[in-house]
Amino acid sequence: MSDVLAVAEHRRGDLRDVSLELITAGRELADGTGGGLHVALIGGDVDAFADELNREGVDRVLTVAEGEEFNHGIYTQAVEALYDEVAPQFLLLPNTVNGLDYAPAVATRLDLPYVPDAVELDVDGDRLVATREMYGSKVATTNEVDASGGVAVTIRDAEWPTTEAAGDAVIESVDVEIDESTIRSTVKGFEEVGAGDIDISEADLLVSVGRGIEEEENLELIEELAETLGATVSASRPIIDNGWLPKNRQVGQSGKVVTPDVYLAIGISGAVQHVAGMKGAETIIAINTDPNAPIFDLADYGIVGDLFDVVPALIEEFDE
Repeated sequence: MSDVLAVAEHRRGDLRDVSLELITAGRELADGTGGGLHVALIGGDVDAFADELNREGVDRVLTVAEGEEFNHGIYTQAVEALYDEVAPQFLLLPNTVNGLDYAPAVATRLDLPYVPDAVELDVDGDRLVATREMYGSKVATTNEVDASGGVAVTIRDAEWPTTEAAGDAVIESVDVEIDESTIRSTVKGFEEVGAGDIDISEADLLVSVGRGIEEEENLELIEELAETLGATVSASRPIIDNGWLPKNRQVGQSGKVVTPDVYLAIGISGAVQHVAGMKGAETIIAINTDPNAPIFDLADYGIVGDLFDVVPALIEEFDE
């Protein structure tokens, strides 16, 4: 009993990034115990998703063709059945809205200890060592759990890298008998957000603004830069709290986790709550007047200067 079972996540026809991060976390655990990594996919276009999940490090991809979108009743029954078949030591689930919906229920049904929101995992003999963050990510705590009889863990997205390397996993379809009488909800459809709203977690280039913008009317400068660069505007919490931008534009622990190719932080100091939401960006560029701002500790490139001087210069440079 040393294998790992990771449950992937999809939504509206797309495999979520956390699914590939689960592969990395699962492979690390499997390597530490000498076990195999099994990745489960429940519902949706299982064939296409299975091909996407066939990445380096995956031993088996198990598909369950039940349902189209996430459903609590289906997932709890399917994961329980898959767990019984694989008999893993570690059950890895995403610490997402969907994951947090069914993870506690599955852990209870399987009588497993449950560790939520892990940002780092290690194995020490029969014990799982999980690092979690508390007090607005200001404190990292280490939790040791007896994993000899199995353990369920949810991992925070954007904490593990992903691999693009193709794998040679065995892809298997698993028949799971679902008790329809226990399913109490169905997905009737999705309601789109307002036309002016965007899912910033899907953006490749984000221009993010903080309290350094000073006044709401100054946001026009940031929007002009974003338009010039073909970027999406996001913000730190103070901007949202002031009502200058809608909640769905907030990056951070109480907002959205983003992993763009480029994250341009303008007038953002780099509080830990904000950093928790954007540290997974491939390239981070910071503009701040304070050379000691924490954001520079994270940034790949930094400009110490007044944004009201730097941003117009950037607009002029790229508006050609």
